[in-house]
Amino acid sequence: MLEQRIQRHFFDSADLKNQSAEVLSKPIADAVQAVLGCITAGGKVLACGNGGSASDAQHFAAEFIGRFERERPGLAAIALTTDSSILTAIGNDYGFNLIFSKQVQALGNPGDVLIALSTSGNSADVLAAVDAAHDKDMTVIAFTGRGGGKLGARLLETDVHICVPHERTARIQEVHILAIHCLCDAVDVQLLGDQDPT
Repeated sequence: MLEQRIQRHFFDSADLKNQSAEVLSKPIADAVQAVLGCITAGGKVLACGNGGSASDAQHFAAEFIGRFERERPGLAAIALTTDSSILTAIGNDYGFNLIFSKQVQALGNPGDVLIALSTSGNSADVLAAVDAAHDKDMTVIAFTGRGGGKLGARLLETDVHICVPHERTARIQEVHILAIHCLCDAVDVQLLGDQDPT
């Protein structure tokens, strides 16, 4: 019984990934172009999210600053989820909903990119960060599920929406990390040429 339940997680995840391949390949490719335009112009990518999405933001920044699968110079990326002093100071002095937007206001520049992760699309602190990014003339790449929520409705034509067609948080996050890996791989291919990783 337990083994069957575990297997069902694998099957459900694989089914959703197969379904998402066609739906998400175009927005992921658009995200690649947005990130390439940003970093080749000397900009940086900021990333934010809560809980598991915070981990995804940090995972993305680690792949960019370190490497994905191939050696290359580091690419400019900052996860806005990592500095406990900044997060607690802003949360205490201004409120939790501003923990990311205050950082976007301080660190973001026109032409930079914000990766905003929210499985529901309704995280208030992520929505505030998106508003701050728009105020700074930044492009937003939104990773959502469940139809996109308020975040999907807040995006501009110049933004990119990677919306996983599912309702369950765990499944959405599993596709988000795959999409992040696709983004990192495609950026490397555009910068370094097409070759199999070793």
